[in-house]
Amino acid sequence: MNKKKRRLMIRSVILLILVSAVGYTLYANFTKEDRGKLQVGDQAPDFVLKDMDGNTHQLSDYKGQGVFLNFWGTWCKPCEREMPYMNNQYKKYEDKGVQILAVNVGQSDFLINSFSSKYGLEFPIVVDKEEEVQNAYGIDPLPTTMLINPDGEIEKIITGTMSEEDIIEDLESIKP
Repeated sequence: MNKKKRRLMIRSVILLILVSAVGYTLYANFTKEDRGKLQVGDQAPDFVLKDMDGNTHQLSDYKGQGVFLNFWGTWCKPCEREMPYMNNQYKKYEDKGVQILAVNVGQSDFLINSFSSKYGLEFPIVVDKEEEVQNAYGIDPLPTTMLINPDGEIEKIITGTMSEEDIIEDLESIKP
């Protein structure tokens, strides 16, 4: 009788562990969209990336300024359409305390430089070779832009192409 109780107890523990594992797996799969995604009002995660000239850009260095943080790729047609608009506004807003940072997601220097030269881009293009920043920000799809206010909080998240009017409005909204 004692052996039977022990066997029942062991089987019950194993069953409980299996049910817990299945329950956790289901929970993790159904809530993965909500986890790791940044939302409006969240503090923007700090990062350090190098631009095409080898200069280091750390997000926290721009505290007190608005940051228009654009994630893009050279193959992305919507990115290609909005980059000239961003470039048109870059110099106007840099003097007003708003920085434009374009984060390329893991492409070669050759492709980035070719794209930048083709459109005469002047704003800093930083490269996320390991896609760590893209993952930290939960970026998908491209282009995605995060508007970061002078306090370092995410003010707005934009996915898809923007018109030049949209960009001006967005830059105005994060001006110190």
